Amino acid sequence: MKTRLFLSGISLAGMSAFSPTVSAQSNVVLYGIADLGIHYSNGLNASNAPTASNSTTAMSSGINNTSRWGIKGQETLGNDMSALFQLEGGLNIDTGGSAKSDKLFDRIAFVGLKTSAGVLTAGRQATILSDAISPVDPLGMRFASFNPNINVTALSNTAFGTHAFGMQYGTSGYNDNYYRLDNMLKFTSDFGPVTTRVSYSFGEVAGNTSALSTVGAGLSYQQDGLAVSGAYMKLKNSASFSLDAYTLGAAYNFGEFTLKANYGNNKAETAINKETKENIYSGGGNVVIRPGLSLTAAYYRVRRDSTGFTSDGFDRVVAYLEQEMSKRSTLYVELDSTKWNGNAAGTTGTQANKSNGYGVTLGLMHKF
Repeated sequence: MKTRLFLSGISLAGMSAFSPTVSAQSNVVLYGIADLGIHYSNGLNASNAPTASNSTTAMSSGINNTSRWGIKGQETLGNDMSALFQLEGGLNIDTGGSAKSDKLFDRIAFVGLKTSAGVLTAGRQATILSDAISPVDPLGMRFASFNPNINVTALSNTAFGTHAFGMQYGTSGYNDNYYRLDNMLKFTSDFGPVTTRVSYSFGEVAGNTSALSTVGAGLSYQQDGLAVSGAYMKLKNSASFSLDAYTLGAAYNFGEFTLKANYGNNKAETAINKETKENIYSGGGNVVIRPGLSLTAAYYRVRRDSTGFTSDGFDRVVAYLEQEMSKRSTLYVELDSTKWNGNAAGTTGTQANKSNGYGVTLGLMHKF
């Protein structure tokens, strides 16, 4: 993200609506991440879902950080005010395709205003749950497609095992994925070490303002190596059934060590007198072995109770050994192990999937 394409020094003398003596200055930045690895797994397929087969070897994109590209910009308007925008799309480096075929900028697409009071943004954005877990997730938001805090706590992929929510809550555009929402207003404000966030997304369903709408609030504190972060969201589906989710976590850094822990919970009304509840516990940390070389490890415990289904879930351990090759490039080894609980492993056809899976990756990540 360090290599930047700047369009700077653009002066609009005399055109400012705020002061005749103020000139606007703008810049635009091109940035991205290219992350690709060779991933070997046993008991898991190339998409990291449980399988009855023994082993799979795949070239996979985004095993450390999600591959992406984006454009962002900001223009100074005067009177301590700036206009800003950001467009960001996911990439599959192994195929050269977009992460979402139906959205060019599936990750971020917003415009906003920044003032001394805070930042107001409008468009497609990550939810407040995502913002809240970012500083306290034990893996540091690595391996988005496999990280239970991203998938289950922040609702990026709630489908696993023998059942799923199976419907859209909020304005994500997808069933069982509500990590990013369309039509969202988000306001973020800092008060010293305290950050507050509130959000609302418009369901845009004719005649029913509640359907597909969402509302959320979050609060975090970061100072002197300590971070505490939490958030709550309520999402509605097209029938105005509710999905309530919250998260609370903490992190502490002392010298070369950082410890993190988080708890997440969600409850979804899936039909009349039917609901699904999920609990997500996580803990882990990072240690700098020597300058440029670090080890990150995390444990996740996910448990689900749903009307009409046997209780299930999984336990997962993930670790990364990372060597910085330069300021932009990192070579890494990833290890993971998953144990499925109850019927979460599911079946492939008539054959039961393996109750345990593990994987190892050798990858390279480059930021620009």
